[in-house]
Amino acid sequence: MTLVTGERARNVVLIVDDQPDNLSLLHDALDDAGYTVLVATDGEAALQRARLSLPDVVLLDAVMPGLDGFEVARRLKAAFSTRHIPIVFMTGLTESEHVVAAFAAGGADYVTKPLRPPEVLARIAAHIQSARQITQASSALDAFGQATIAIAVRDGRLVWQTALARRLIEHYFGPCELAPPALLAWTRAAQAARLAGSEQPPLLATQQGRRLLASFHDQTGDEEWLVVLREENDEASIQTLMGAFRLTQREAEVLHWLSLGKTNRDIADILGMSPRTVNKHLEHVFDKLAVETRTAAASLAIARLRGAASGSA
Repeated sequence: MTLVTGERARNVVLIVDDQPDNLSLLHDALDDAGYTVLVATDGEAALQRARLSLPDVVLLDAVMPGLDGFEVARRLKAAFSTRHIPIVFMTGLTESEHVVAAFAAGGADYVTKPLRPPEVLARIAAHIQSARQITQASSALDAFGQATIAIAVRDGRLVWQTALARRLIEHYFGPCELAPPALLAWTRAAQAARLAGSEQPPLLATQQGRRLLASFHDQTGDEEWLVVLREENDEASIQTLMGAFRLTQREAEVLHWLSLGKTNRDIADILGMSPRTVNKHLEHVFDKLAVETRTAAASLAIARLRGAASGSA
């Protein structure tokens, strides 16, 4: 095996196939192209090597004795340490149900047998580049202290997450491989709200006077959404709203809870006042913010609080 240095040294490919001829063909082609090549001849060995070496891409035979490629892919995608690795299936099964099964198991692509090395090399290069861009983006967000996650809305997979996002999720929900139910439900509701032209209240969870809030950032691919998390407490938010909009303490408190999706009845119960009093405070808030609706007032408050959080990060 050729040892390489520099940029190419990070391009590690794990080939998983129980056929020696396929292993030899692919190993030689990848080695000549400058990749570091690892091999496994069964599913259990593939899982072990993937966990230890964290390759840039896995070339995975779909049909093998014991653990087949579909099960290997599912296990790789279920583990946090390996779920980010692109999987390219190698298969002679071109019927649509097998192609669908490959993607359902977590495959990013597939090539058909008999294998054509130039095609395989092109697919590998494309997926390594794409995966590296995601990793670099995650690293950049980590460096700026951003709590950002990518969620596969269909099945709740956490495609990737920054270190701060992981700490916040563990603090509020405990260690988890998949998105916590509250986070997944919020993401699906926010997705539907965006399609309807509205906005989902940001509140995700509360704990000892502090709250975990969420907002959409972008869509990275089919059914994968970037969500930004942030933590805040009541008093800091109220002070921010008072200063930003020249509100009284009570007006800021009402606006604060309105921005978290609370109804007048909820706000009245929280603040110990009547719903009629809450409504009078809201009238003053609308005047000072120059808006006419609850949604518009909440949107302005959320935007100002997000800006304050970004400025302090």
